Amino acid sequence: MRSRTQFHLRLLTASAALAIAAPALAQAVPTAAPADEAAADDAGGGLSDIVVTATRRETDLQKTPISISVIGAQGIEDRHIQSLYNLTDGSIPSLRVATFEARQSALTIGIRGIVPYDQNQTARDGGVGVYIDGVALGKTQGLNAALFDIERMEVLKGPQGTLFGRNTEGGALSIVTKAPTGIFGGHIDAGVGNYGSHSADAHVDLPAFANIALKFEGVYQHQDPTVKDPLAGSTGWNYYDRKGGRVAARWTPFSGLTADFSYDYAKDENTPNFSQLINYNPNGYTVGSYNGATSGSALFLPGTTTPCGGTIAAGTARPACIAPLAPAVVPHAGRQSSSDIGVPQQPSVDITHGVSSNITYDVAPWLALRSITAWRGVSTDQWDNSGGAARQTFSPGANFSRYSLSFLRQNQFSQEFQAVGSVDQFDYVAGAYYYTEHATEYAATPLSNLWNADGTGYTVRSPIVSGTVTSANSGYQPSDPSCINSLAATVPQFANSCRFIARASEAHDHSYALFGNVTYTPEGLDIVHLTAGGRWTKDRRRGQLYVVNNAKQPFTFRNSISRFDPMLNLAVDLSNDTHVYAKYATGFRAGGANDRSQQFNAFGPETVKSYEAGAKMDFWQHRARLNVAGYIMDRSNTQFDFDLYDTASGSPTLGSHIEQTQNAGKTKIRGVEVDLAVMPIDGLTLTASYAYTHWKAPSAVNPITGGRPQQLYIVYTPTNAASGAIDYVLPVPAIASDANIRFHLDGNYSGRQYSFQLEPTRTDASFVVNGRITLGDIAVGGNSKVSFSLWSRNLLDTTYYYRRSAANSAPVSNYNGSTLVSTNYGGVLGDYANLNPPRTFGGEVSVHF
Repeated sequence: MRSRTQFHLRLLTASAALAIAAPALAQAVPTAAPADEAAADDAGGGLSDIVVTATRRETDLQKTPISISVIGAQGIEDRHIQSLYNLTDGSIPSLRVATFEARQSALTIGIRGIVPYDQNQTARDGGVGVYIDGVALGKTQGLNAALFDIERMEVLKGPQGTLFGRNTEGGALSIVTKAPTGIFGGHIDAGVGNYGSHSADAHVDLPAFANIALKFEGVYQHQDPTVKDPLAGSTGWNYYDRKGGRVAARWTPFSGLTADFSYDYAKDENTPNFSQLINYNPNGYTVGSYNGATSGSALFLPGTTTPCGGTIAAGTARPACIAPLAPAVVPHAGRQSSSDIGVPQQPSVDITHGVSSNITYDVAPWLALRSITAWRGVSTDQWDNSGGAARQTFSPGANFSRYSLSFLRQNQFSQEFQAVGSVDQFDYVAGAYYYTEHATEYAATPLSNLWNADGTGYTVRSPIVSGTVTSANSGYQPSDPSCINSLAATVPQFANSCRFIARASEAHDHSYALFGNVTYTPEGLDIVHLTAGGRWTKDRRRGQLYVVNNAKQPFTFRNSISRFDPMLNLAVDLSNDTHVYAKYATGFRAGGANDRSQQFNAFGPETVKSYEAGAKMDFWQHRARLNVAGYIMDRSNTQFDFDLYDTASGSPTLGSHIEQTQNAGKTKIRGVEVDLAVMPIDGLTLTASYAYTHWKAPSAVNPITGGRPQQLYIVYTPTNAASGAIDYVLPVPAIASDANIRFHLDGNYSGRQYSFQLEPTRTDASFVVNGRITLGDIAVGGNSKVSFSLWSRNLLDTTYYYRRSAANSAPVSNYNGSTLVSTNYGGVLGDYANLNPPRTFGGEVSVHF
């Protein structure tokens, strides 16, 4: 590992050396102007042009023939977007952002119905790529880190398999940071809010020297928990404490050469959202009794000695019943501000860091060469005890409250070379790409609490246990923290050093690609643009699941694929302001293996064929803009997850999560997207976006329980989603010559949606309003200006279930093939759900200089 890291650092250094050695022949490359969906054109009084880089070159959004949504720096500020987690409200209807399980730091990113259920593993990927300054992020852990100084976010919808590569079958989220300017300036912001929130950030550009421009950034964000944990010393839920720093340098030794270098480090301490039990026994099963037993899980019909419940073999006369609800547990349909049960809950710790170089050299007016080199690392220590007693049945003297622990380490290296240019009627992009990744994970699900005999009270178990480690005798703190980082050397005995039941896996990933994209505009027919492109990819992945339930295992997998993804696009300029296009493209999501399975079961890649047509129109003297797109996507070999949580008290595998992934068939997705911006008068901008998504998923047999085929579902994809915003800027020269008041209000709607691939249960529909008022640009001396803002997220304090499961409201049926063998009532409890964040509000002061 050390030699590989040294090689990657040497390659990064070599890229810098290439920049130094390049001859000075070319002209400077223009930089993108700040973007926003509906920014005002200072020169003409209409909507401004928006520059995007979706085609690996800077182009006007309206003339770029794919469906794109852009949110710029002003939109990020107005919506008080501090991290990607804030996009869960549906600000961009086609972009679906949700937590995996209830965890803030493990985000699920989806576009156009391509939404993974559980990609947060060593050998799995998502279907939507996330990029920062052109660098792909290999893992979704750590995506909730505080955002630095962002110029814009581009949401590229539909397969981007030609120019962005694998794992972009649904699209890509491209984040572009603000580059150093070489002119002294910047801004400092500070704020406070409810739930003990406070934040501060500084972004400073230094004057250029020796053709080098430097920029330094620091960010801090904090919020106390919104749901309290009654256990002394525990943190509570929906808490975060984020901090980070970034330094960027731009070197322009001569005209035509631009070399950008950056290093960033972010640390995010957070706790998951709280999981509530929202009902008990909604299907009305008979509730059994423990008949005064002080331990054990044997149930009896009420008032009798007749055994009932548990696992009932098919054809037997044993009556069905479920466990009683512990008196200490109370279902809550509405939002809880404090848990009824105190459990150990410490913050998860996510650390992301990386170094990158982005070098552009204009060899000639018709050719620019680019090199993007990056090394990144992620470290995640996960502590998730959000379920408490909401996801597990009661039995006297039994352990409960599943504490989900995960210690993941990942590092990646990527190198991309591009040749970009124009010759006569041809615009072209050609390139080569290499990516490698190594990820390890050590995970466990110990139970932290212990019921008393009648469920009226409980105790908290010792975090470090003695004796032989078993499912009933397992701690939740490593007695020797070094065991987490040295698993391979301690596999046979590491349970006795870490002191909890665990699984461990690792995976290596190597990907190589060659790609090209050519746009032809016929001479004499310059309103027509025909683009053809393709990408050849070679993927090699291998890994091992070498510990399952603390036992050393030989489970390994290895796969290798080679594929070609084509793209065709015909665009026609009907006028200077109206552009239409039709596009065909393919993409794929890499295969891998599921480390939550018992044998590291491998699965293959899933693929998408997409057909899209759209129109982009400016009218009313550029005071109105309407973009419309319709698409058909056919997905083959869809990766679906089949899982089983053991929630039955007394079970030897209580608290365990078994999951298998298989390529379950074809999925059809159809949709329409509309984006509208209108500026009826100077200073007032109205925007609206809408996404309609219709899908049909296959049925498949659950490989864990067997039985008949069951319907599968796409998660976090509402049929209808929409957002709208009102922005008004009013000059107030009475305060200062450039002073103004800026009003912003946005509303975001999402229809009901599924949150589990195996459940027909849907979440609530939601409508979330955010607002901000700013008195800004008040001159305070020299070039400095100060702004004062009041903001609120979820202004109307809307409460809804964004994630809901009824899996624990019905028994589990076990089959041998298609024959029912038994029915297990041991885990029947009720529905549980996670609620959206409550209303938050605060004030900020910002100084620009």
